[in-house]
Formats: sequence, C-alpha cells, structure tokens
Amino acid sequence: MVISHEIYIKRCLQIARNGIGFARPNPSVGAVVVHNNKIIGEGFTSKYGESHAEVNAINAVKDKSLLKESTIYVTLEPCSHFGKTPPCADLIVKHQLKNAVIGCVDSNSLVAGKGIERLKKAGINVIVGVLENECKEHHKKFFTVQDKKRPYIILKWAETKDGFLAPKSKVEQKPVWISNQYSQQLVHKFRSETHAILVGTNTVIADNSKLNVRTWSGENPIRIVLDKNLRIEKDFSVFDESVKTIFLTEKKESQIDISGKLIFETIDFSKNIGVQICEVLYKHQIQSVIIEGGLQTLQTFINENLWDEARVFIGETEFKEGIKAPVFNKVIKEIINIKTDVLKLYTND
Repeated sequence: MVISHEIYIKRCLQIARNGIGFARPNPSVGAVVVHNNKIIGEGFTSKYGESHAEVNAINAVKDKSLLKESTIYVTLEPCSHFGKTPPCADLIVKHQLKNAVIGCVDSNSLVAGKGIERLKKAGINVIVGVLENECKEHHKKFFTVQDKKRPYIILKWAETKDGFLAPKSKVEQKPVWISNQYSQQLVHKFRSETHAILVGTNTVIADNSKLNVRTWSGENPIRIVLDKNLRIEKDFSVFDESVKTIFLTEKKESQIDISGKLIFETIDFSKNIGVQICEVLYKHQIQSVIIEGGLQTLQTFINENLWDEARVFIGETEFKEGIKAPVFNKVIKEIINIKTDVLKLYTND
C-alpha cells in the first residue's frame, strides 16, 4: 500500500507545535520515521541547546536495524553544521536511512541546501517541497529572522466598542480590562508562544505590568521595555529579575546588573526607533516579539511598517472618551468570536 508523503508531513507539523515557545531561538521542527507505512519514531525540537527533532525521532525508534529501510520526514531541512548540537544530517547519514522527505529548505546561510547535499552525497534519496507552503507558514518566525534580519513582529491590543485603548484617567495603578477573561487567557497563550514581549514606559508605570505568562502553561517571554529617560522606579515588577529584561534607553551611562537578567541598550529616540529596536532584538537572537505597548509604541511600528501580524480584541465596553486605538488600514484576514469579544486578525502581506 502506497501512502502519500503529505500524510506524514502533516504529522510532522502536528508534533512540531509541541516545541513552540520552548525551542526558540531555534525553529520548532517536527520529524517522523516511517517503515513499511508505519511510524516507528517521532520527535520535535527540544529546548534550546538540547536535541533537534530528527535526533529525537531517530532515538525513539526501538529497533535501529529498521532505519536502513526507513524514511525520515521533516518539516525543515536538516542542519549540516555544528552549533549547540552536532549536525542532524550527519546522524541521518550515520544510520543510513533510505529516504528523506523535507517540507522546506532552510534559508539560514549555515544550512541553505547544504543539509540536502550532505544527504544526497551519502546516497540517500531526498524529496523536497512536500507541503512546502504549510511548512513555511509554520516556520515563519524563523524565516523572518533569517531573511529580514529582524524578529517576527506581532502587534496586539484591546479596544472598546467605540474605539478606545484606555480611559482618559484612572484611579488605581492596575489595568483597566476591556476584553473578557477568555480573551485575557488567550493573550497569555500568545505570550507563551512568543520569544519576547515589548511595552513602553507609560504602560509599565500605569499598570506595573509583570509581562509574564500566568493563566497558561509555558515559558515567560523576554521583557523589552522602552524607557527613554529611565523613569521606571526599581521597585516595579520589570526589575524583579524573574526573567531576562532589556531596557532600551537614550541614557549614555552604562548600567550593570550582576544577575545578568537586566540589560540596558542605548538607542536614539530622535530617529526611527522601530528599526533600532529590531537591530537590538536581532543582536540578542530574539526570534519573535509581541508588542503590547500603548498607542505611541504600537503606532511607531505601524508607521514604520515593521510588523507581520496584528491581533486586535474588541470588547463590549464603551469609554465615550479616552486614548484612541491606533490608526490602522489593513484588510482583516480572520474574525474570531470569543464569547462577548471579537478578535480581528490581520497580516502585513
């Protein structure tokens, strides 16, 4: 019985999702090993610095003697260089797998076809481009870093039914909720899937934001805080050293934190700061960032056309007056109803 390669690449994509939020800054790859139309091993990318998907899939095969007559399916071209781990292409060659079916080619200059070439030279039959678009979509954050030299950027905000981000004023130093509890939980899921989260000074001061993952399971994102004049006091949550936090400021004097969790980077706030922010994030190998700042921060990235997705929650609340939502002129890709809220999804094609 002949089974389509697409079935196994779909399975690769399914299990690859298990590594989202943990593999970063590596891509979250999925791999399966098939013998006589039966999956005998599968795996996804482990935490950064640990085993890649191909290694986990091959290690999962109990009877290694079957590998010589097996096919490995993988969403992304196997690496061919030494990084934190040895090359996956070498492991496939070592075990003499018969076939390799690859979803898409890796655009990383360290790989970029070299993994495929390594497999072919070893006599392995290689097929490339099965469900290529789906694999590229899955690996879009990784490809953005490789191709654009900046992280994948997601804009996120909640606005009232009448188009406001926040009230004109508030009494307490805590968030004024616009979206419902289900939308709020979804935001924490988004955070767990994203490498970093970025906000401006006013958002931190107004809400004393923790910027972590609370109502979902997953890794906390790296915190990026825009603080031009270092106005945020040291007793705010962003200084709690619970997670790596990068402060972007124009203060020239260097600040040193012995814990290594607090980093200060200088940028010029009189110029296009979106580009400069991207340069800093790329320097720190940040694969993706969700912008949860206020109007000024969000509008900066919109105006500089530095974004890939926008996720806009519309709540039932009305403020009548306050801080207006960003000016945004893009076609809605998808609308999702979340109980009483509406989530509008945009892509910057």
